[in-house]
Amino acid sequence: MTDIDKELLQHYISLKDYSLTQENFELYHNRELDMLVTIPKPTNEELGRFYENSEYLPHTDSHKSLFDKLYQFVKKNAIAHKVNLLNSLKPKSKTVLDIGTGTGDFLLACKINGWKTTGIEPNKNARFLTQEKFQQLSSKDSSNQFYDSLKSLQESYFENPVQFDVITMWHVLEHVPDVENYIKQIKSLLNPNGTIIVAVPNFKSYDAFYYGKFWAAFDVPRHLSHFSKKSIAVLFGNENMEVIKIFPMKMDSFYVSLLSEKYKTGKMNYFKGFLIGLQSNIKALISNEYSSHIYIIKNKKIDLNRF
Repeated sequence: MTDIDKELLQHYISLKDYSLTQENFELYHNRELDMLVTIPKPTNEELGRFYENSEYLPHTDSHKSLFDKLYQFVKKNAIAHKVNLLNSLKPKSKTVLDIGTGTGDFLLACKINGWKTTGIEPNKNARFLTQEKFQQLSSKDSSNQFYDSLKSLQESYFENPVQFDVITMWHVLEHVPDVENYIKQIKSLLNPNGTIIVAVPNFKSYDAFYYGKFWAAFDVPRHLSHFSKKSIAVLFGNENMEVIKIFPMKMDSFYVSLLSEKYKTGKMNYFKGFLIGLQSNIKALISNEYSSHIYIIKNKKIDLNRF
C-alpha cells in the first residue's frame, strides 16, 4: 500500500475464501467512506477462477440439497417483492436494465409484468440459462437483450445511446473492481428521472459482528467492497445522486447465517443459523442495520429557489 492508502485504510480483519480456494485475504477499513476493501484485490484476469464453482447458487438453478431448495424458495419470494417495487415506481416506458442477471428469474418476472428488459451477466452458463427461459416464454419476441459486460452494452448502443427508467443491481456492486467509475457509467445510462436500485450486504449488521471472519457475506475475493449506509450515500452523492429510501432484506440474515455456520463449524446447523438470523433482525429493529439493504437512488433535484 502507498502512504496515502495507509492514511485512509486501517486493518479490519483477516479471513479466507471459505467457499472455494481457501486462500487468505485481508479486509481494510476506509474511514472516509466507512467501507471495507478486500486486499489483495485480484486482477480482472484472475477474478474468473474464483467463480469456477459449480455450487455458486446465483449461477445455477440447483435444487439438489435442502439448502439449495431453501435458497430457491427464498429467491422466488424475493423476486415477487422486487417486481412489486419496480411496478410501484410507475415509469412511462417501463425499461429496465438488470446488471448481474444470474439465471434470469428476476428479469423474466419483469418481462411477464410488461417491462422492456435488458440484462448483463458475465457468467456464460448463467447467461445461457437466462436466454433459454426467455425463448421458452416467447420464441417470437426478439426485444430482450443480454450482454456479458457493461462495455459490450455500451458498444452495442454507441450510435444510438439508450437510457433506462430503472437500473437494478441485486448484490452486484460488491463484485465491481472500480466502484466509483462503475457508478459514473451506469448513471450515464439512466433517464434523468430514472431510478437506480442497489442491494448490498451490510458489514455493520449483527450477523456480521457475530460471525466475524466467518461471515459468509464477506465472500472474499468475489466481494471486493463491503458497504455501509454511509458509503453508499457518499459514493452516489459524488455523482450528484441521493438515496431517497432504504429497505431491509430480512431474509438475507437467515441465508447468510446458515452459510456462516457452515464456514465456522464445517456443517450446516439450520437451527443455530436460523436463531442468529432472527436475532440479527430483532436487533436491527433498533439499530436499523440489517444483514442487507436495498437502496433507492435518484438524481438530486435542482433547487430553483437557490438562483
